[in-house]
Amino acid sequence: MIRPLSRTALVLDIVGAALLFVTLTPMALAFYGPGSLSFIGISEAAGIAAMVLAGAIQCGAVAIGRLAPGIALAVAWTGAIVQMAAGLSPLPFNIAILMVLYATAAWGSRRVMWAGLLSAGIGAVVAGVYISFFNGASSGGFGITFGAAVLLILLSVMALGFAWVAGFGWRMVLRSRRIRDAQMRAEAATAEEQERVRIARDMHDIVAHSLAVVIAQADGARYASAVDPDAAPAALTTIAQTARGALSDVRMLLTQLRHRQGDGPQPTLADLETLFAQVRQAGIEPRVTVDPMPPEGLAGGLQLAVYRILQEALTNALRYGDGKSVEIHLAWHREFVDITVANVVDGSSAPSLGGGHGIIGMRERAQLVGGVLRAEHEGGRFVVRARLPVAAADAGQDGTGASGAGRGDS
Repeated sequence: MIRPLSRTALVLDIVGAALLFVTLTPMALAFYGPGSLSFIGISEAAGIAAMVLAGAIQCGAVAIGRLAPGIALAVAWTGAIVQMAAGLSPLPFNIAILMVLYATAAWGSRRVMWAGLLSAGIGAVVAGVYISFFNGASSGGFGITFGAAVLLILLSVMALGFAWVAGFGWRMVLRSRRIRDAQMRAEAATAEEQERVRIARDMHDIVAHSLAVVIAQADGARYASAVDPDAAPAALTTIAQTARGALSDVRMLLTQLRHRQGDGPQPTLADLETLFAQVRQAGIEPRVTVDPMPPEGLAGGLQLAVYRILQEALTNALRYGDGKSVEIHLAWHREFVDITVANVVDGSSAPSLGGGHGIIGMRERAQLVGGVLRAEHEGGRFVVRARLPVAAADAGQDGTGASGAGRGDS
């Protein structure tokens, strides 16, 4: 029944109600004037006291209109009953009842809101009948016609109903704001979740590829050192370079996660040569064919998707391949690019098609740019095929281009 309300809002409501009372009650007293209360059969002092009491009760209801709309509604109608019991006509401070009806519709619970509407209807009828009786009594009899009484009731319904409808309209405005805020929070949460998934995917791509290169180099150096001791330093150099590059990439991702900043430098097509060189140093020869060639001004998101798909496919070739070669074919057409990566697999350690971050991550990469990806076994080979739509972008739109410079940390 009591709504949470800030101290500032409550103080403003109390001050506003006090100003309403101080302003309108003297106007009500001036409306009657000395000697004008004699026709209702009470003394001048009793009439003034009843008027001040009714005004104080109704304005007091306004003070708690937002804090407790249900209580305010009961208090306001109590003030109206005091006013009618004293035989007083409608007075300026009765505007407080309209304000309370507005509050019940705007801030009250569902039960209080409908109670306000019901009280507005009943109050309008009672007020219309009372005003008709009051006017008839003041003129020395029941001189008001039935039509005039109906008109007074309709006017009361319009006045009280308008206040309630206005409050209900504001209630709908507040509701739409809450819905919009909830949607914005949900969208922000979704964006944060997508960012976490992106960072996890990038982390997997970087770490998995780098560790595959390191493991391949370490195994190769171990076997080659018995025959050619000079091969070990070269392998160790490759391991160090790969580890440094992975560490730099991981630090960049952690910085994004910690500071929630935008994307840092991302791989482009220009970085593919570095990727192929890492695979070549790991002992597998990538046989790359590009036909047709890529156009200029490719979107950065597309270049990143191509790079990450190739990176993961080559990681699988390093982990599960026969250690000899991997075939890579890129076909840049006008509206799409076809990517094919195929390698002979070791039957004892063939990659799974259903689980793991790798294949799922490649599919997600393709889907993010509107493409599709399939990974399947064909005989003794493991083949990854992807088709991504080509969306031309302005060369400077996202700081990347088909012939842009590589990253500084490569």
